[in-house]
Amino acid sequence: MAAALETLLDALPRVTHAVVMGDLVSSERATHIDALHQRFNIVVSEANQRHARAIVSPLTITLGDEFQGLCDTLEGGLALIRDLRAALLVSGLECRFVLGVARLQTPVNRIAAWNMMGPGLADARRRLDDKRDPNAYRFELLAEPELQGLLEAVGASLTEIEAGWTPRQQEVVLASQVETAVSLAQRLGMSVQTLYKIRRAGRFDLYTRQWAALAAMAGRFDRTLGLAAA
Repeated sequence: MAAALETLLDALPRVTHAVVMGDLVSSERATHIDALHQRFNIVVSEANQRHARAIVSPLTITLGDEFQGLCDTLEGGLALIRDLRAALLVSGLECRFVLGVARLQTPVNRIAAWNMMGPGLADARRRLDDKRDPNAYRFELLAEPELQGLLEAVGASLTEIEAGWTPRQQEVVLASQVETAVSLAQRLGMSVQTLYKIRRAGRFDLYTRQWAALAAMAGRFDRTLGLAAA
């Protein structure tokens, strides 16, 4: 077993960081561009603050509706994407992401996520630019196509669940990620029984299980690659 793992490690690219990229969907058709841009900037700035410990090069808006950054681990990058997706949906902004790995060959830019080069960065960009794929959660893992396909299948299922939410289901399911059922029901002025009914209709349990599976796999891959939180 130890020899097999060593062989696997030798075959994998020596990655140094997790790369996070994303963009807004159909932002060019927005009626109020100024308001959209302001909300987008606020969400990205707040995410940089909340996930500062995992980020090594901050999320940087590059082309108005696109952003990119580097994290120390895939698990940290996944948590960042989950938080961003929820915050953007709550703000009425549809978005898509790529979580990938990169072997940085230039110094880390800790001020803004540009002027860096290395295998993996261009691959993640190409994956993000595929406009035909409706999946909001995409992955680019260099030499691991099977794992990448598995993670993207889970991401596609998450995307489908989100697309089926009513506004109330979206509010309840996303808030339930960080708030207890009792406190959330009190805040929304409903009974806990009603809250659970809305969660079931929004497929809360399956949604949560799938996120947990993604996080577990990202953590395992981090350990395989030797990525560790700073």
